[in-house]
Amino acid sequence: MAKKADVYFRVDPWKIIEEGFDPAYSRVSESVFSLANETMGVRGCFDEGGSVDSLRGAYTNGVYDVALLGKSYRGIIDRTHFMIPTADWLLTDIAVDGERLDLGKVQYRDFRRELDMRSGVLTRSFVWRTASGKELAVAFLRFLDMERRERAYQRITLTALNFSGPVEFAAGLSFDVLHEGYGKCFWQQPRVEAGAGCLMLQAQTLRSGQELFAGALVDLPAGSQPRTEGKTARLCAALPLTQGTPCAIDKRVVIRFDGQGGDGLWRQGRKDLAQTGETSLEAAMTAQRAYWDSFWRTSDIQIEADGPDAAAEQQGIRFCSFQLAQTYNGGSMRHNIGAKGLTGEAYNGHAFWDTEAGCLPFYLFTNPAAARDLLLFRYNTLPQALERARMLDCRGACYPIATLNGQEACSLWQHASLQLQPSTAVAYGIWHYVRVTGDKDFLWQYGAEMLLQIARFLESRVEKGGRTGQYGFFGVMGPDEFHMMVNNNAYTNYMGQRTLAYAVQALRDMRREQPAAYADLVKRTDLREEEPLQWQTVAENMYLPMGEDGLIEQHDGYFDLPHTDIHAIPVTDFPLYDHWSYDRIYRSDMIKQPDVLMLLYLYNSSFSKEIKRVNYEFYEPRTIHESSLSPAIHSVLAAELDKMEEAVRFFGFATRLDLDNYNRNTREGLHITSIALAWINIVYGFAGLRSDGDQLRFAPRLPQRWRRLTFFLQYRGRVIRVRMEKEQTGFALIQGQPLTLLIDGHPYTLTGKELLAPQPETKR
Repeated sequence: MAKKADVYFRVDPWKIIEEGFDPAYSRVSESVFSLANETMGVRGCFDEGGSVDSLRGAYTNGVYDVALLGKSYRGIIDRTHFMIPTADWLLTDIAVDGERLDLGKVQYRDFRRELDMRSGVLTRSFVWRTASGKELAVAFLRFLDMERRERAYQRITLTALNFSGPVEFAAGLSFDVLHEGYGKCFWQQPRVEAGAGCLMLQAQTLRSGQELFAGALVDLPAGSQPRTEGKTARLCAALPLTQGTPCAIDKRVVIRFDGQGGDGLWRQGRKDLAQTGETSLEAAMTAQRAYWDSFWRTSDIQIEADGPDAAAEQQGIRFCSFQLAQTYNGGSMRHNIGAKGLTGEAYNGHAFWDTEAGCLPFYLFTNPAAARDLLLFRYNTLPQALERARMLDCRGACYPIATLNGQEACSLWQHASLQLQPSTAVAYGIWHYVRVTGDKDFLWQYGAEMLLQIARFLESRVEKGGRTGQYGFFGVMGPDEFHMMVNNNAYTNYMGQRTLAYAVQALRDMRREQPAAYADLVKRTDLREEEPLQWQTVAENMYLPMGEDGLIEQHDGYFDLPHTDIHAIPVTDFPLYDHWSYDRIYRSDMIKQPDVLMLLYLYNSSFSKEIKRVNYEFYEPRTIHESSLSPAIHSVLAAELDKMEEAVRFFGFATRLDLDNYNRNTREGLHITSIALAWINIVYGFAGLRSDGDQLRFAPRLPQRWRRLTFFLQYRGRVIRVRMEKEQTGFALIQGQPLTLLIDGHPYTLTGKELLAPQPETKR
């Protein structure tokens, strides 16, 4: 693998620590120190701003604006939508003797920034030495409320070290925020009020017409003067500091976005702000710690290991779990998981097919209610998927490759029109959710309708042709986006086949078990009797390009492509999209992410170990891992194939992709799917969990230098603790009824007593 770690942060099992500040690493740090609570997110940017290179961004889930693209060919969108920065609630100005605090210009020492994953609190501190020789210790603290998700908190503590005297201070709120990519502010018609200890603003987006309320209560130890200008409001004060005595300023913030606007939103925002005033920052921080304590009790992954990488692996996997829990926790079925979460503007905040294919398992086994809500987002946006299929001259529902609101937002036709994996991923997500949770009610109420419409789309898009005359998908792009307009992409064909077969089975079961609901579905969707029969025919005659040795050709003609030695690519060429011409990328057998290995992972039980081995050994040397999905999928399959050194190496890449800036693009925001797949790497890789069969299966494989691996799973009302050691693996039922598991192919019944399963000789 040509990529290398760019080690910057100090290793700690529970914290991310930056000691000393490198301005060249500013944006990477901002991404890594991002906070979120599903409703809001904020990058780790400096409260006081300044001249240091920065992508200053606070975001609110579901808030976006629209850009018109102009008319093009049919099927290509003429308008797009994108996440925009919302109210800047960190706005802070500090000055001493007329000198403004700006870490890009002033002298300072003892810089330290720290994210505590046990409390969700971000702190930053340093000592500022002014031009006049005064030394001021400055400390910042912030967190986002994980339960009252309209609330955020900020504390600034100033301590005069060698003087007594005034410090000019201002705390503000502002809608005068720039979207960096477009270079403009997307907020208009501000309503601004500022008074004693209180700031309130409301504004509307330029085109989408969304409105947002932002309010703040500021506890200043001295009298303040309100100032308003345009889209910004501040409370300004001269703080009389006494040498050696800390002065703390607390700001309690409310951000309200709920679809309404006008006076109704203003009244609700005022009410929220008044209620927030009833809780001190200290009390909110205590509740925050309790929330994260509860989360870690049943979601922590503990790695006890030897060697220089052990502590980094522990830190990495906790960082991944922490960021996933921040990004989404089932608070609203209006939201999905953006590829960058709420940590940056790259990918425009859009959700991709990664959600169902990559992120869903984390929630299935840690927060099943959140998994259900993720799928309900797709149900609630089914009308938009139906419209998208019509745009592509197809029937049924085509889910978008990139979206915030259910509409297709990708203007690149080769992605938006050729990639079918969002639709098959939604179907897979329904199948996987129902299989793991047993929630048939979801299938009857929501899933069956989505499956029906996805099957219609696939049947209208598939064609007979090629060398075999079988059904296949022509002119497509698989997950490997380095090859476009190909025929019979193996991933697309296989996922289409399984989707069609599952839709037929689900409707058949619904007809038998829920005849009234089935009759209503038939009427609402105008389902004809012959449609499922045709889906079945297509599924049974779908072409899968597999040779006699089990090697699956990624797509027609792939084996004929010129070869690229991926290990000869200089690390300075990454990311390739920034350094190689677009067409150059398509002219070889180099793979962005593994189409074939991905289908072997998703439907693992359907393929023999030998087929997995043949395909892994062929495609691994050709995969460059420009997609964050890629390393963990390789690691999971490597562990299954007893290639433990490779599995551990890929795990280190997956779990620290952002912490160590492997792809040299962490500055744009975190790779949320890679973060989710790092969790999968532990549970599906080293513990060998497989959840695509009739029972949960485990095949534990502990890396040689690990002494113990402990994690928890939630499954159908149960909490299971798994403790892997060198000689045995312990399974303990912490909560719930007895359960039968398959461990290395043998059935075991899990009860209240810990079950100890020995490691087979072949794995020692």
